[in-house]
Amino acid sequence: MGARCPAVACGALALCLALAASTNPGFVVRITQAGLDYAHQQGIAVLEKELAQLKLQDISGDFRIRHVGKVHYELSSRDHGSFDLKVENVYIKISLKLGSDASGKPTIDTSDCSTRISQVRVRFSGKFGWLYNLFHSAIESTFRKVLESKVCETVANSVRSDLQPYLRTLPVTARIDAMAGIDYSLVAPPAATAQSLDVDLKGEFFSLAHRSAAPFPPLPLALPPDHDRMVYFGASSYFFNTASFAYHAAGALVFEITDAMIPKGVDFHLNTSTFSAFVPQLEKMYPDMLMKLRLSAPSAPFLNIGPGGLLLRPVVDVQAYAILPNSSLAPLFLLGLTGNVSAVIDVKSGHVVGSLKVGRMKLSLKQSDVGTFQVRTLQSIMNIFASSILLPRLNARLDQGFPLPLPDRIQLSKILVQFHQNFLLLGADVHYQPRGWR
Repeated sequence: MGARCPAVACGALALCLALAASTNPGFVVRITQAGLDYAHQQGIAVLEKELAQLKLQDISGDFRIRHVGKVHYELSSRDHGSFDLKVENVYIKISLKLGSDASGKPTIDTSDCSTRISQVRVRFSGKFGWLYNLFHSAIESTFRKVLESKVCETVANSVRSDLQPYLRTLPVTARIDAMAGIDYSLVAPPAATAQSLDVDLKGEFFSLAHRSAAPFPPLPLALPPDHDRMVYFGASSYFFNTASFAYHAAGALVFEITDAMIPKGVDFHLNTSTFSAFVPQLEKMYPDMLMKLRLSAPSAPFLNIGPGGLLLRPVVDVQAYAILPNSSLAPLFLLGLTGNVSAVIDVKSGHVVGSLKVGRMKLSLKQSDVGTFQVRTLQSIMNIFASSILLPRLNARLDQGFPLPLPDRIQLSKILVQFHQNFLLLGADVHYQPRGWR
């Protein structure tokens, strides 16, 4: 059976969410012709299964047979015998209406459907098969009209009971962890071209506890005309920087380093005895006491994306404390730390994951409660803290990643990662794993 249903193909992978006022997207999904063709194949497979289970209603009619006269016939489940029905060349044209409900979840329904069947062949058997076969052409014509109406009815039911629930598996908002989520709502209607379908999403991280608008707007995002993969994801610098803003607003960009966190094999401890080599006053003021370092970002760090990759230039405050015998903390000094951090991006199991690499850092003394000292002498020890303690913990979190806007049971393969000015481009082929539509 052949069929044409491009609207179903678009609906299955279009990632169409609630329509909103047009604005620059933070995240763009492009479904190429190869992706639409694949969705078309999946839609046809589902439709074929639905039509194979089609039950015909009782039919009746009148016709004339030469030399016999007028004959009235009825075909119903009360009759005995059987017949073979062969349908050739089924053409289906479907128009889908996309929208959203009050919760922002996608909705889909058929707005128009037409079917044309070029030929229906019927061959009867049983006791009266020879008689029915005398007027097979009249019955075939009736069957064709009944089937054409039933096909569109089946399509409409399948869209409402199968495709609509499936689209609801598409995340409008995706919870990442206990602190942040992602808003993947649509900001403009899908834009179709001769080769692809583009869907503009809000693409914004937000704090679960204190959701507020990002204090910066998204820049225009135009994907390159690549068509080697079925689907492309364009994540702008705005998308990543709202993550930084959300986690900073949630108070998540604060890290504490204690002596117990120093890996085995590192030949020093986080105490005043070690630091007295760099800050001589410590040995006299706080002899042989454990220390704690509290790292915090005074403002949300911003990530830059360019053809060379992803670069982060964080500004970090490092407050050092001495842990007194009664467990209270005595402030020692406050350092300002800046440096270059590069990021590596990949996709695993439908999640964007990453890892950071710290480049050269620069220290400055912002405040001291233990007198003046040469900050540059602390450079090497701070590098060790960053590379052996802080970075592994950050990378462990980044390895969990965040989810891409994918409906249920979609797997990605042949992952492509490219860097462009102000956005990251991810390409992939898709594979759908069906599991019974009804």
